[in-house]
Amino acid sequence: MQAAAPNAPELISFEPVNHPTPAIVAQSAVRRLPRMALLLLCAAYVLPGFWGRTLWKAQDIEAFGYMLQLAKPGMGDMVSWLKPTLLGSPDSNLALLPYWLGATFIRLAPSGFEDTFARLPFIAMLITTLAATWYGVYALTRHPAAQPVAFAFGGEAKPADYARAMADGGLLALLACLGLAQLSHETTPALSQLCFAALLFFGLATLTRHRLQSAVAITTGMLGLTLSGAPTLALWLGIGGSVICATAQAAPAQRRLSMLDLGLLALICLLCITTAGALDLWRWRVVPHRMVDLHVLAKLIAWFTWPAWPLALWSLWRWRGQLSQGWRYPHLGLPLWFVTVTVGATWFTGLSDRALLTSLPAIATLAALALPTLKRSLGALIDWFTLLFFSVCALTIWVVWVAMQTGTPARPAANVARLAPEFVPAFSVGAFALALAATVAWAALVKWRTGYHRAAIWKSLVLPAGGAVLCWLLLTTLWLPLLDYARSYAPLVQKVTRITGPSACLQYAGISKAQGAALMYHAQARLVPMQTPQPDCAWLLMDNVNRSLLSAKIKSLGWVEEAAIKRPTDKSETLVIFRPATKSDTSPATPAR
Repeated sequence: MQAAAPNAPELISFEPVNHPTPAIVAQSAVRRLPRMALLLLCAAYVLPGFWGRTLWKAQDIEAFGYMLQLAKPGMGDMVSWLKPTLLGSPDSNLALLPYWLGATFIRLAPSGFEDTFARLPFIAMLITTLAATWYGVYALTRHPAAQPVAFAFGGEAKPADYARAMADGGLLALLACLGLAQLSHETTPALSQLCFAALLFFGLATLTRHRLQSAVAITTGMLGLTLSGAPTLALWLGIGGSVICATAQAAPAQRRLSMLDLGLLALICLLCITTAGALDLWRWRVVPHRMVDLHVLAKLIAWFTWPAWPLALWSLWRWRGQLSQGWRYPHLGLPLWFVTVTVGATWFTGLSDRALLTSLPAIATLAALALPTLKRSLGALIDWFTLLFFSVCALTIWVVWVAMQTGTPARPAANVARLAPEFVPAFSVGAFALALAATVAWAALVKWRTGYHRAAIWKSLVLPAGGAVLCWLLLTTLWLPLLDYARSYAPLVQKVTRITGPSACLQYAGISKAQGAALMYHAQARLVPMQTPQPDCAWLLMDNVNRSLLSAKIKSLGWVEEAAIKRPTDKSETLVIFRPATKSDTSPATPAR
């Protein structure tokens, strides 16, 4: 074979050869999602569920009870703030920071608005979670290994525009997750753990670009997790994430971690360990499980992280060329580490959805990485499935609401009457107008998505996120009175106060913390442990499940049962009310003549 001439021109290849990234994205596909539309979508998700509803059982009202106790006058001493108690028992979650924040805002609240003010820091936490997820995805996808293939004649997506479009997709994926809705709108330590885990994720993602802001975010995230009852999770996520950042392949515009960075990370970890030890926050909650429980974990992950998890799996398959050395590529290694640790924590601590909540920002990041690799047929399948699913859900919510208001259709109205006896529906013009506007916006979104428009890589997540926000908004407007009646203790406490009357003091025996918090807040009563009847504390309440254990002691102290009040929507939950015994209760009956 004749050798090629030394000055012969080289052949130009129009296809990338051995490029590590599967993303092929043109500049026209990374147009910005309109900021006003994105902000309105986030507002429609964040605010409903925090405003206008009462506290639900059981963790929501229980956490509020701890805050209420700390906010009481005379409870401001340091020992009480370091050891919050409710009904004389300390918090098993060992969460201090969320209770401190809630109690601080309760002290600023006018009378009757304590629950509204207690939610303000948690609204800020959810907003912080969304923002940290967006900026975390943006920082990770700026890495050259996450960037799309460079075209032979140009026209590929610009790095900043591509990262911004991917961040939009990551935020949409987070909003679409079904498990985020309820738990992210409660005043519980679960939301604070989600917030600080997202901050830690953001800090590690930007560590090689912005030293100061990353250090602040990492410190806040790890200390926040520690003070929210998850010091072990903070250390696992922080140390593992730091190792990934230290061993990752450096980009030209980035810097490798120096000894100063590593020393700073070590100091942050030492600070978390010292804080957890000083405040006695170390608790092992490992629950042994049999292998058969794996299907329970799989079912929990399947519905809780839907629809992000199929996209996350697709992204792992398409990016498998980099996955074998994931520690070198932070856009894969960092979210994978967060998912692994949080799913492991869920498995070993009792298969709790609250533990799985902290994995959602990382799963949303992996789902975003699938967007530039989706085939048109797969994107169309996602669109049609989410369109049908959320449209049917929204239609169901509307039909049940109409049945509650008018009695037609009869079957849904009968089901509501059976599941929520004594519930009286009320029409709210404001709630109806907001729900109608959201439904019209959903129809406009569907029309836009099914119409002809320029392609954008985030388009496949618009309908899932919009549908999730629509259904959550409809539930918290049209169904809010029904949900409050079914999930709060307010109806039960109202029945109790009809018997006891306005009482500044109630005695208790064998009630749950959630029940105690509800009595303190809804009945505006001071609770004291069971003792002999007192003139200013002449009623005793007890959970019916403990009656057999305490009946002898109750009788010996001079109490007589007055009534048993069932919770309207839960026949297994009953409060028994006792009054002081009188002579007529103890004297023998007069024989009939």
